[in-house]
Amino acid sequence: MSADEIPVVLAREWVEKAESDLINAVHALKLGKHCPADTVCFHAQQCAEKYLKAFLTFMGIAFPKTHEIERLMKLLPQSVRLSLTSNEQDRLTAYATVTRYPGDYIPVTLAQAREAVKMARRVRTEIRQHLPKETTRQRRKEPPSLI
Repeated sequence: MSADEIPVVLAREWVEKAESDLINAVHALKLGKHCPADTVCFHAQQCAEKYLKAFLTFMGIAFPKTHEIERLMKLLPQSVRLSLTSNEQDRLTAYATVTRYPGDYIPVTLAQAREAVKMARRVRTEIRQHLPKETTRQRRKEPPSLI
């Protein structure tokens, strides 16, 4: 693999993980009133975070080990501006840090979970506009071995 291919491959790996988080969130929402809303929000935040990291990786921009959406968004070049408000960034970050573990917080509602997925989809759409197709195309995976 050439040095030029490395950012594309690494970004694609981040995208694949982000897509898995989004799939988990969307499928859990289908449970309706039995949906684990906090889990949906966690996966929505992870999707947004990983898409940001995919883009930063592709651009060769170093980023800290963090779940803070605002911190990651501040690293984006001026030419890439996402539509997430400061409040939305804070909410997504809280879903990765505050609601992930037991604690004294107001339970997440199904409406909040749906909204978190909408935010994740928006980040996904906006970031994918700045990534080359090679990073967003799903790799063909070999079927699991039956032996």
